[in-house]
Amino acid sequence: MTEQRFTPDAYRQQLQEKTQRIDTLFADSEIPTPEVYTSSPTGFRMRAEFKIWHEGDESFYAMYRQGEYKTPYRIDDFPQGHESINRLMPALLTEINACETIRRKLFQVEFLTTLSGEALVTLIYHKKLDDVWQDKAEIIRERLGVSMIGRSRKQKRVLGQDFVTESLQVDGREYRYQQIESSFTQPNAQVCEKMLAWAVANTRQCGGDLVELYCGNGNFTLPLAANFERVMATELAKSSVHSARYNMQLNGVNNIDIARMSSEEFSQALDKVREFRRLKDIDLDSFNFTTIFVDPPRAGLDPHTTAITQRYDTIVYVSCNPETLHRDLKVIAATHQVEAFALFDQFPFTHHIECGAILKRRV
Repeated sequence: MTEQRFTPDAYRQQLQEKTQRIDTLFADSEIPTPEVYTSSPTGFRMRAEFKIWHEGDESFYAMYRQGEYKTPYRIDDFPQGHESINRLMPALLTEINACETIRRKLFQVEFLTTLSGEALVTLIYHKKLDDVWQDKAEIIRERLGVSMIGRSRKQKRVLGQDFVTESLQVDGREYRYQQIESSFTQPNAQVCEKMLAWAVANTRQCGGDLVELYCGNGNFTLPLAANFERVMATELAKSSVHSARYNMQLNGVNNIDIARMSSEEFSQALDKVREFRRLKDIDLDSFNFTTIFVDPPRAGLDPHTTAITQRYDTIVYVSCNPETLHRDLKVIAATHQVEAFALFDQFPFTHHIECGAILKRRV
């Protein structure tokens, strides 16, 4: 892999192409001129995963070209990766090649790093991990100054801790986030800071209470809570719910209620179709919801969730798929109009585009 591709000129060209794609896609929609939030052309990825390829007595990092899964593409450098990843990659590979216990049947390595300087390395195997492996791995962990996890079928051995703590600056305040290994986190922390600041700035005058569907570890929830009296957040994954609650305490934010439920279950509870024991300590009637925040998967909003969003005066919609965002906005446009639109270059040098839209109820 060469760094020639990751130059400022190459970056500007790929960003211009993405901007043109958005302009073309939304040409039939009533949206304002998109604000464009840039990324650094190198060092932007906070997490990465690589296959480990073995040839004779040597092992190396590898990836596969899309559609080609038999021939490995050797990775000797990773300019997209944060400096912590690039520092760890050669040091870890040296340790792997120097120890047969660590090297044998190792097939994947994952890195999770933070702007705050923490790092977690996961080694994934096709073998059972025993105490001999753990003793060898502990030596490597101490040399590298990281936490480390060994994984194999039905096994997880943790050396240190299974999470990192990220620090993000938003609207003049530091927010700290527990990010657990194998859970979703934003890959580009610096652009994530820009996304959070954009969402906060565009909801500052909303007032009332906020509902957020699928809040994850509270990435948006925590800074947005400063703009509202109260926040009602939902999330399905148990690990994410635990992290969100942990992050509330870590940041001293106490105006958020979190319930483990789907969007459909939440609407059933709101409409009193069903009662949920998970809400026994939460009085939904006491909320004055004015705003809803949604950040759906690539498939976008299902029709049911789309209908839920239209109940509220303000909709904050963050999307990792412009095509499904375009589709959903066509429906929501019957009741709301787009007042702000943004392109966040979360994934430089790929075809992926992250967008955000602020919609207000039509008068």
